[in-house]
Amino acid sequence: MSLRPLPIAFLAATLAWTSAAAAQDKPNWREGRKVFRKCGSCHTFKPGEHRFGPSLAGFYGRKVGTAPDFTYSKGMLSKNADGLVWTEKALDIFLAAPKKFISKTKMSFPGLPKAKDRRDVIAYLKRRSKR
Repeated sequence: MSLRPLPIAFLAATLAWTSAAAAQDKPNWREGRKVFRKCGSCHTFKPGEHRFGPSLAGFYGRKVGTAPDFTYSKGMLSKNADGLVWTEKALDIFLAAPKKFISKTKMSFPGLPKAKDRRDVIAYLKRRSKR
């Protein structure tokens, strides 16, 4: 009886499981587009077109509270004065619980509790913000 096939089969199964787990953790902008539907009633990506929230055109990597011709809340202006920039980390914290991160924000959205949803929507936001 040969023992070789068992370790090879075990290794192959382990690699397949690890690859599948890694793929689940990788941000998926297409899934993020679906998550963003929750945001689309207040935000657009069209430059200068503001709704209840500011246009998100070109916002990624930019200082918080700097969309032209939008009236920001005191909370956003305070974060602007602190020099906060929209990065993956800042977006992840903000999108998890907006009012907890910026107490005086006008944004009434309760947040995205699932880390996977936040990763995906951030990937989508980065992609759309570059256009």
